[in-house]
Amino acid sequence: MLLPAMALFFVACSDDDDNTWESYTEWRDANNAFYEEQKFLMTPEGTNYYTTITSPSNSAAQVLIKYLTDRSKTEGNLSPLSNSTVTVKYIGRLYNGEAFDSSYNQTDSVLNFNLLSVISGWTIALQDMRVGDSARVVIPSGQGYGASTTGSIPPYSTLVFDVKLVDIPGYEIRP
Repeated sequence: MLLPAMALFFVACSDDDDNTWESYTEWRDANNAFYEEQKFLMTPEGTNYYTTITSPSNSAAQVLIKYLTDRSKTEGNLSPLSNSTVTVKYIGRLYNGEAFDSSYNQTDSVLNFNLLSVISGWTIALQDMRVGDSARVVIPSGQGYGASTTGSIPPYSTLVFDVKLVDIPGYEIRP
């Protein structure tokens, strides 16, 4: 009896995944094209606009980052660890510019969270940042919400965040 129930579960799950995959073909393709375009975007000086940051624990997990502040002014400041709690200000947008979330809607315009509790794209980007840095981060769907719908974020969405790392309260001492 357990075996037929498990078979039904897997068939139902794969049907949902297939339906999601098929239903979002245009959206997925547009998001993937946007990410690839951003990866090769150049400044007027002929340098890459974004830097590709790779996860230290998974070489296939990458995000794009463009620092909006002068990093020489934050040199020596702390960077979060993968299990740090951080304080940030941010606004999140879909690839087409539509805003879906913002800390500026909060009373004090900051959000505190542990890096273990957010999408992997945030963890990758924030571990590269130092307190005081502001950056634009482009997160492909694989490091975002993947095939899941989350709030107003459709499946397979490339996410664009403008984020400022304000603080790392209770910073952990590195071994």
